[in-house]
Order: sequence, then C-alpha cells, then structure tokens
Amino acid sequence: MRVLVGGGTGFIGTALSQLLKARGHEVTLVSRQPGPGRITWDELATSGLPRCDAAVNLAGENILNPLRRWNEAFQKEVLSSRLETTDLLARAITKAPQPPQAWILVTGVASQLRCAAKAYYQPSLTAEYDEDSPGGDFDFFSNLVTKWEAAARLPGDSTRQVVVRSGVVLGRGGGAIGHMLLPFRLGLGGPIGSGQQFFPWIHIGDLAGILAHALEASHVQGVLNGVAPASTTTNAEFAQALGTALGRPAFIPLPSAVVQAVFGQERAIMLLEGQKVIPRRTLATGYQYSFPELGAALKEIVA
Repeated sequence: MRVLVGGGTGFIGTALSQLLKARGHEVTLVSRQPGPGRITWDELATSGLPRCDAAVNLAGENILNPLRRWNEAFQKEVLSSRLETTDLLARAITKAPQPPQAWILVTGVASQLRCAAKAYYQPSLTAEYDEDSPGGDFDFFSNLVTKWEAAARLPGDSTRQVVVRSGVVLGRGGGAIGHMLLPFRLGLGGPIGSGQQFFPWIHIGDLAGILAHALEASHVQGVLNGVAPASTTTNAEFAQALGTALGRPAFIPLPSAVVQAVFGQERAIMLLEGQKVIPRRTLATGYQYSFPELGAALKEIVA
C-alpha cells in the first residue's frame, strides 16, 4: 500500500513508518519541512492529495509543554494544529479523483504525555469505559477530541474511516518514558498526586501495530481504543513497575500542587485524574497485542 502520514516525523510517526516499510508498504510523510519522501502541508493544500491507498493523521501541538503558559493564545494553537490539519486531509480525500481505501485519525498522540483515552472519557475512580461509552462534552480537552474527530468525518462510505483514541504512549527514545527516566533512575520517581488515578497506557509497538492492523484489515472501522488490555493500572502501580524495571525505589510522590503550578489547573487534570479504559472493540477486530502487560512492556523499553 501507499500510505500518506500527516505529522509523521515525530515519535509515533517514526515507529509507524518503520513498521509499515518493514511490511512492504510505501510511506510518504506530510510535514512542515520538505524533504525526501515528504510533501508539505502547503503542497497538500495547493496540489491536493497525492495518489495513495491510505492516509493517517498524527499532527498536533504538544499540550503538556511546560514551557508554554496555558492561555487563550496557546489554546487556539492546540485547537488549530489538530483541527486544521485534520480538516485539510479530510477535504483533500473528499476531492481526490481516486480516494484512499482507508483514513485513520489518531487522537491524542501529539503530546508525549497527552492521550485521547484520558481526555474523551470523564475522569473516574470507578467507571469503566469502552469505545461505545459516552464522553467528549465535559471540559476543554474532551470537547477538543469531539471537534477533532468531527473534523475527520467524510461524507459517504467510499473510504473506510477509523479513529484510534490513544493511551499514554510508552516507548524507548520518546513518549512519556522520556520525561520520567532521569528522576526514576536517580531514585527520585514516584506517583503523581494521589497515585490512585487510572493510567491508560500503550506500548509504542502496539500503537503502531493497531494502526497497521487498521490499515490492512478491511473489516476494521469506527472508534478503537488504543490502550493496553491491562487497563486497571493506577498511576502508583505504574510508578512502582517502572521503579522495578529500573531496579530503583519509586516512592517519592510528585505533589498535586507542584503539577498545578507547572501546568496550570486545567492541564494538570490530565496528569492528576484518570480513567479505566478498555480496548473492547480493538480486541474484537482480532488485533493481538505484543505487550499486553505493563511489566514486560517496561522491561523492553528500559533494557
């Protein structure tokens, strides 16, 4: 297949491109900068969709960038970086003389710590959410995911449409682990806030695997939760497992007040609250996880 990947130069895009190429597919990236095997967003807007069998969008501004204040200007950037790229690709697909067979939107992977599975579903210590659960209407982040997914919808059914709501992505050389390794290696790691909040996670290899599965399997469509099946992990259990994988203690908590001071009250919710998210439909499509359990996933990452 010829696969067009929007925002494909980052952590997730690199992993997906490597997997697709290993499976014999041809990958073209859409990015801000031109280069070999790439087109720019401006070229996409002016020349239309290049001929391809499938398109994926991963683009978006990093929400949990601690160097950016959470003000109206940054909120607009966060919205536009997701909605405009998604709308541009969706319109290009609609206008294409030969539209692709599949169109996949990944909500939530643009930030290394941010995930749609945490944003779309209401935070809860007791509720369990699958792909059919309601959500997307209770705060800035849930409304963002709703608008993002709406921008991707295509008229008609000539192109198969899939949305993957990602969990916190764990992998070597990037993702959430990239921010955590140093304090944990120094024995200074621990839970965030109370540590009781659920922590829906996924190994980078499985997120790329779900995307490749969705591209290749013609029966896959609709919303998939891109989280590991071991979804009952709390933040405290994750911290303990990462400490164990590194052979270091992990009992020094990061107080809620510090998280709120760094990220602001609204963004801090992404770290201090969580949800129990189940990949029911993902499993029903026949996808087989390489890293369903947290311990094995972390051992592979820190090895």
